Parts: sequence; C-alpha cells; structure tokens
Amino acid sequence: MTGLYGVKGWIKVHSYTHPRENIVSFRRWTLRQGGDRAPVAVEDGRLQGRTVVAKLREIDDRDEARALIGAEITVERDDLPPCEPGEYYWADLEGLGVHTESGENLGHVDYLFSTGAHDILVVAGDRQRLIPFVMQRVVREIDLKRGLIVVDWDRDY
Repeated sequence: MTGLYGVKGWIKVHSYTHPRENIVSFRRWTLRQGGDRAPVAVEDGRLQGRTVVAKLREIDDRDEARALIGAEITVERDDLPPCEPGEYYWADLEGLGVHTESGENLGHVDYLFSTGAHDILVVAGDRQRLIPFVMQRVVREIDLKRGLIVVDWDRDY
C-alpha cells in the first residue's frame, strides 16, 4: 500500500497483476507488515488515473488507512485462477533448476522481473545469469514435476 486516497479509508495500491487493476478482483487479501499478517476483505476498487485504489472492509477513515501504508498485499494460492496451458505463475518458476539443452546445470531461478518487453529469469549458480523468458526461442521446456527449466543458452553468456 503506497498512500491514501480521499478521507473515507480508501488506499492507493501498487499492484504487480496484469493488468494492474486486477488486484481488486481478488476479494480476500492478506496484508503483511513487519512480522504481522492480517486477512482483509476488499470492498471495492478501481483504476483511478494511473493508480489503483481500493476500499477495505472495516477501514472507514483516513487515519485507519494510514496505518496500512507500507503493508505488502498477498493473495492465497487457492484464490488464484488456474493457468492456461503454457502459462505460469512466477512463484511456480522460482527455485526451479535451469539446464542448457546439452544438460549443463546453470543454477536455479532466484527470481523474475519484467522489462516491459519480456520477463527475465534471474538464475543463481556459479554466477548470476539474466535469461530472457521467451518461450520456444530461449525457454525450450518447463517441467514443474521435475523442477526443471531447459533453455537454449550458452554457459558463457
């Protein structure tokens, strides 16, 4: 949560969903702040200009909302829609081993980030590698059961 919107408890939200206003379609969030976790119900929300704003149940004034600034929003896995074939949640890719087509171990997916053009796998191994997440051209196979991503990538890149 990044800021306040109005005086009736609405908050500004930084969303990683695509499109970003999809975050308010999840009616249950868990807020993490420090070591604390608290479930909350989303009452309403929308795109407001370039910002996503949301109204949480039982947060009815600016002072109550102010206490939530800096909280991280999480959504329970069971509340996420299933992926279509060939689609993956980033959380499912993190930790997977990464091998070249010839079987060389490059390490494991530490995390992903988006450049706008495409997503990037950050692979931790003997050194950090940034590998474009481009299906078929670079990423040849993803096997969640084996915990493996096979890439067309030279070890020296």
